[in-house]
Amino acid sequence: MATTVDPKTARIVRSTIKVGLEIHIELATRTKMFTRVPNAAHPSHYDEAPNTLIDPVVCALPGALPVMNKAAVEMSMMVGIALGCQIAGYSKWDRKNYYYPDLPKGYQISQYDLPLCHDGHVEIPAVAGGMRGIGIIRAHLEEDTGKLGHELPGGHEYAGSLVDLNRAGTPLLEVVTAPDFDCADDVVTFAEELRNICRFLGVTEGIMQKGHMRFEPNINMVLELEGVGGMGGETIKTPIVEVKNLNSFRAVKGAIEHEAVRQVEEWRATGRVMGRGMKQTRGWDDIALKTVLQREKEDAHDYRYFPEPDLVPVEVSAAWRDEVAARVPELPMARRNRYLAAYGLADIDVRNLVDDRNTCLFFEACVKAAMATGAFKSEKDAGYAAGKLVLNIGAKHANERGVAVHAVGIAAEQVAGILALREQGTVGAQSVDALFGALIGSSDTALAVAERSGFVMVRDEGQLLAWVDAAIAANEAAANDVRAGKMAAIGRIVGSVMKLSGGKVDAKSVNDAIKSRLGQ
Repeated sequence: MATTVDPKTARIVRSTIKVGLEIHIELATRTKMFTRVPNAAHPSHYDEAPNTLIDPVVCALPGALPVMNKAAVEMSMMVGIALGCQIAGYSKWDRKNYYYPDLPKGYQISQYDLPLCHDGHVEIPAVAGGMRGIGIIRAHLEEDTGKLGHELPGGHEYAGSLVDLNRAGTPLLEVVTAPDFDCADDVVTFAEELRNICRFLGVTEGIMQKGHMRFEPNINMVLELEGVGGMGGETIKTPIVEVKNLNSFRAVKGAIEHEAVRQVEEWRATGRVMGRGMKQTRGWDDIALKTVLQREKEDAHDYRYFPEPDLVPVEVSAAWRDEVAARVPELPMARRNRYLAAYGLADIDVRNLVDDRNTCLFFEACVKAAMATGAFKSEKDAGYAAGKLVLNIGAKHANERGVAVHAVGIAAEQVAGILALREQGTVGAQSVDALFGALIGSSDTALAVAERSGFVMVRDEGQLLAWVDAAIAANEAAANDVRAGKMAAIGRIVGSVMKLSGGKVDAKSVNDAIKSRLGQ
């Protein structure tokens, strides 16, 4: 198809990118979608040898019949509910026919006209400010294909293609958004939010490098052209391009931004506009940072869909839907908003707490345990203190051990004990890090370890003044500066007291004692 203007000379008044997103989510059920063979997307089977997670159903041997995995249906329903979708009371299975070496049956069992979830809506924070609504057209359940490789064991290059069917038959939920995005950053925000939602629901580990989530943006440009005499002219749309199998947010952003430029250049060169048969499938070259043509995109009729004869339809009663909905926890964005309002934490701290489900749940357990100690006047104080401890000292020890903070080896009750001791002035701020480290792997209380390790603060007023006098004598120049009102010099004296006391005195008490001794 061609426009009525010369694309080589036409002046583009405005260009807008339109993006819809398809997301394939591997569900972490114990078994595959239509057979009881173990699922490669479950953590217990990540590193199995090629072609070991197979059976007659996976290999499409004659007479092998599929049986639906109920857990995969329920996981899909949870995602749909979290995305504001309607859950269909009746949906069915269809055969999507195409040939590829990693598809043993020659067709993929999917859902075509009657998906499990449909007509959803979510709100995301927009890069331009405020919130942006994103429509969810559908979320349908299907089975994944196998995987092609081109390396022999040990990393040796192989001229042909090697088929691994471990992934074949993995439950795959495909979420399809409306083309409601007009910038790459908002697409990435949505992708990050969806990954976090799915991880909070426990339906996938969301490890991008393992292909647990694969993003496929559908991209085209809307070009408004200048008319005669500067009047409004023609509006044209470039053909849609689907960029396949992106498994990083960097790739999603890069592919969209590259297409925004490339499609305009291609229209200038060819005049091709949106129309039947004009779609393309492209891949992303992560080294060259550009998309590359794979094939002209098929339309739905090319797949020759027809109902799957070997599976019964999925009928979801209201009671079943309500039972599944009751398992959906408070979602990440709601938790972030609550933490901001309830605990007074900074936005970056809140995001770091919510980015990992287990860390988030550990933080909440710490807040609850801290409140139970009775040391805090309000939940806001307990939440703020717990957030800072988990994100700073907790994360430091976790990084040193190469684990997440929830798995570092300290219980929420022990963290709460540290927070209570600090709040009550029993241990000083300078001892918190060491006390946290001493509690890792220990079953003792924070107080017991603090007493045994010598972290408990000295409360002897006479001893404190003796240390202060010794520090003043040892830092005569600094003492004279403080007497003259130069309070920045007090730090040297405080440091000397801390050294003399072994850090067993409260810094505020030390400051007050020094000022009193020096007439300030």
